[in-house]
Amino acid sequence: MNAVIYCRVSTEKETQASSLERQEAELNRLADQFNFHVIRSIQEKKSGYEVDRDGILEVLDMAREGKMDVLLIQDETRIGRGSAKIAILHTLSKYNVKCFTISEQGELHLTEADSMVLEIVGLVEDYQRKLHNAKIKRGMKRAVDGGYRPEKNLSNLNQGGREKKEIPTEEIVRLRNLELTFKEIATTLQGFGYDVSKATVHRRYQDHINKNSRTED
Repeated sequence: MNAVIYCRVSTEKETQASSLERQEAELNRLADQFNFHVIRSIQEKKSGYEVDRDGILEVLDMAREGKMDVLLIQDETRIGRGSAKIAILHTLSKYNVKCFTISEQGELHLTEADSMVLEIVGLVEDYQRKLHNAKIKRGMKRAVDGGYRPEKNLSNLNQGGREKKEIPTEEIVRLRNLELTFKEIATTLQGFGYDVSKATVHRRYQDHINKNSRTED
């Protein structure tokens, strides 16, 4: 299993340098104990209450990319403190990365309170995803009920592995004429496979209106 060593101290004091070196040495021994393959060792001097840490962000990037299976830390406070710790633990869990600590000489066991908070965060994230999908479905249904036929109008959807083409302004105008909001238009087009934001939809529509106004003048 691929492992990443993460060492952290909270201050820039020179006296903390030895603490970082000690953490890394102990974590390398922990990796040997469990036959982990260490692919990266990160040292950081930052407060645990901060999420914007270069080292921990690198850890999360590797987790997201599937490059690591285990994070090796001295104890759970090295990941972070307070809300920062919960957010990082949740993200690691989402990418199936386990934490092993020196303090427990094995896999990290969370307190009942931390486990409960992580469960709540996971439920909230799941419902947010479901709500987003529901909005997309509602927008698509309203468009189709209003006579919109994506298989005819969106003739440039990605096919045969080719790069998606830019969404035509006329499709945005057509959906707007069906009384969809800009947010609903964006989520509807996303449901049809287009990477378009509410801001882009609004800008395209306003450009169309302004262009028509100048023509009429």
